[in-house]
Amino acid sequence: MTTAAPPAAPGAPVPRAPHPGLFISFEGGDGVGKTTQIAALAEHLRARGVEHLVTREPGGTELGAQIRGLLLDGGHVAPRAEALLYAADRAHHVETRVRPALARGAVVLTDRYLDSSVAYQGAARSLGAREVRELSLWATGGLIPDLTILLDADPALARQRTSSRGRADRLEREGAAFRAALREQFLALAAAEPQRFRLIDADQGVPEVTADVVRAVEPLLAARESAQGAARGGGERP
Repeated sequence: MTTAAPPAAPGAPVPRAPHPGLFISFEGGDGVGKTTQIAALAEHLRARGVEHLVTREPGGTELGAQIRGLLLDGGHVAPRAEALLYAADRAHHVETRVRPALARGAVVLTDRYLDSSVAYQGAARSLGAREVRELSLWATGGLIPDLTILLDADPALARQRTSSRGRADRLEREGAAFRAALREQFLALAAAEPQRFRLIDADQGVPEVTADVVRAVEPLLAARESAQGAARGGGERP
């Protein structure tokens, strides 16, 4: 019987570079509802008049779409090559889309970021969580999300959800042991950085999950608006 590898310890938190925007990543295994919840949060931001960018990894850029095809729709990819391709996508994505949006003060919502690489390639592929994390940090110049929403669902339920989509991609076809190891690692990452992660029960109905996501994000939105107001007020003084 195949057993899941124990979750590897993540690296130490990296100091975040200041920027006027807000960087929020959504993480979790396939089928937990990331796409649905990102769309709901984007609508919430739109209703509030907040500039935002919705993007994803891999595939958030033209180059990323080509890398996504190689990773998810092609044949076998060696584990180390897989990790390097994800890092290449992330480097280009951050440089060309994420950092420019943050620099102009936008809220960036990304479907997956470096924690997915740590969980998928670092733990589930047994490449080493620390090594994979350091690779992504090097690729992105150390950019860490201000908030990471971890949608946690029972792997069996998540598997049912992905099955209803039709044709599964290469990672969605992985077995139960892989999915169990993946979930363990995501939970280990959340436990190691509670100040960044918000763990949300994705076994709930969609409206309940959305309400939890909004509650997690609102304090950061309020702090961002307060800081922007203070900056504008400071600029008006003689």
